[in-house]
Amino acid sequence: MAEAASTIFQTSLVPAFSPLNSKAYKPRPRFAPCPSPSRTTVVCSVSATNSSAAAAKASEAQRIPWGCEVDSLENASALQRWLSDSGLPPQKMSIQRVDVGERGLVALKNIRKGEKLLFVPPSLVITSESEWSCAEAGEILKRNSVPDWPLLATHLISEASLMGSSRWSNYIAALPRQPYSLLYWTRAELDRYLEASQIRQRAIERITNVIGTYNDLRSRIFSKHPELFPEEVYNLETFKWSFGILFSRLVRLPSMDGRVALVPWADMLNHSCEVETFLDYDSATKGVVFTTDRPYQPGEQVFISYGRKSNGELLLSYGFVPKEGTNPSDSVEVLLSLKKSDKSYSKKLEALRKHGLSATQCFPVQITGWPVELMAYAYLAVSPPSMSNQFEELAAAASNKTTTKKDMRFPEIEEQALQYILDSCESSISKYSKFLQESGSMDLDVTSPKQLNRRLFLKQLAVDLCTSERRILFRAQYILRRRLRDLRSGELRALNLFDGLRKLFK
Repeated sequence: MAEAASTIFQTSLVPAFSPLNSKAYKPRPRFAPCPSPSRTTVVCSVSATNSSAAAAKASEAQRIPWGCEVDSLENASALQRWLSDSGLPPQKMSIQRVDVGERGLVALKNIRKGEKLLFVPPSLVITSESEWSCAEAGEILKRNSVPDWPLLATHLISEASLMGSSRWSNYIAALPRQPYSLLYWTRAELDRYLEASQIRQRAIERITNVIGTYNDLRSRIFSKHPELFPEEVYNLETFKWSFGILFSRLVRLPSMDGRVALVPWADMLNHSCEVETFLDYDSATKGVVFTTDRPYQPGEQVFISYGRKSNGELLLSYGFVPKEGTNPSDSVEVLLSLKKSDKSYSKKLEALRKHGLSATQCFPVQITGWPVELMAYAYLAVSPPSMSNQFEELAAAASNKTTTKKDMRFPEIEEQALQYILDSCESSISKYSKFLQESGSMDLDVTSPKQLNRRLFLKQLAVDLCTSERRILFRAQYILRRRLRDLRSGELRALNLFDGLRKLFK
């Protein structure tokens, strides 16, 4: 399931807060009074526990007091009425339960190809410039130059905690209480189910960033203003919720100077790999719209694209994996590393660091091939000391920071470079195969039906991801083996020709 509408997704949080806007913030002369926040207790605890029992117990205590079940239509009618009363024009779609995504927007009337839909006015869009119900809390965060992502995350919690007192209460009530996101996977679950995939490390980094962001806000701002930011409301669990909402629903609108925003109603659209239509602001109609690239009949679910993302990226942010072979943008990250036993290790590492790379680097491989940056890294990794004067050029090419020809080739080390990539692919394939072979015999705790369902669900997602990523690696393996065979047979033919000429002259 995915209920998001993202065009250009920001894949990492800002770990340290720094002023992002050149304009100095000027506070208003007076603060508006804040409605009293709801005092519903939300317990805070770190999600990276290694104990499944502890995780199950903690999840009961960490239940977010707002929002709804991810497939609920309970608040859909109220949301639609509020949006209409707030300026959303009549729509050709309605929120319904769907086969793909659990909830989605379904056509009520015939929709033509090339038709503009939505027209969500700016007044219904949440950005860093939106007014807070508790103006004083917003003023304090802006005065401390909090960047857009943490600012929006805190804003969402602030409005959610006010329940019915917030202007956005109908929107928040229709948001999922627990978004599908790898933020909600425990460290043990990530280690167990995603051990073979590089998305595991991306998920760990994301969780670490969210925790670090919350801790920074707590120490710098929340602890100094407990009357505005009580810990029972502003804690790690509510920040996991708000960041889960942002990761799965925040969009970047190119025609609004790239501003990031939450767009109610539009974020009920689900993703399809078969469409190429995105959200943007339309200055002519003064609303957020998208243009259909295919017709829809009444009763059909209407889709947009969340961007050209791999299955792993879709799982990371949105919590779903497309069916194997249906995503033309799918890729798998292959890990390449310099060998410390390499006589030129220090010089190669120095060249890589100069261009922002490290001794261990991931590169995407698609079913159609791999980027030239990966090949450049492989050339660097296998190059002998005699090529030290080209280390800099290869490192620049691996980082995509070079003006040299992209199709660089070094015939004298091409075989070693291809073998180096093949070894990395085959090492990854063995990990995927081991997981997929063992996935049918995992010890599931049948004493807890809820936890059992969760584990089966996570396991299925992991199996789908690993199957699709291994498929790409199998294709890369085939291409690499064929190229190596051609290279070696060519060398053998050249050697046989040379021997024949030598015998002739004898």
